[in-house]
Amino acid sequence: MGRVLTQAIEVKNGGRQTLETVIINAIEREVQNLSSYIQTLATIGNIAPLLGLLGTVVGMIKAFMVIQQMGGKVNAAVLAGGIWEAMLTTAIGLAVALPTMVAHSYLVARVDKYEARLQNGAVTFIKAISNGDKNARS
Repeated sequence: MGRVLTQAIEVKNGGRQTLETVIINAIEREVQNLSSYIQTLATIGNIAPLLGLLGTVVGMIKAFMVIQQMGGKVNAAVLAGGIWEAMLTTAIGLAVALPTMVAHSYLVARVDKYEARLQNGAVTFIKAISNGDKNARS
């Protein structure tokens, strides 16, 4: 809020339109700074399950290759390696994605809350400036 108000105070005598434009721009910059790494979390949260799925497919391909190489006469122990790999990569992908998406949602909510605070503070500042101008004219 301090950075937003500092920029607003610098142009407070430049007219209401200029003041509002500077405040809106300053708030947008603050929100961008707060949000700078949030998109990275969303990307990680979206890619992790896909990588797990890729590992699942690769593991199943290996299992079927073993079946083919052994002419279809395979016991479960021989297939276990490919199936184990398939399940492990899925579990790891989900284990990465779930907390990442929770963190992403939490941080987006925090940024939204800060943005609302900044906007409320800016409105209060504009009202105070407007009241100050009215009192100065009286």
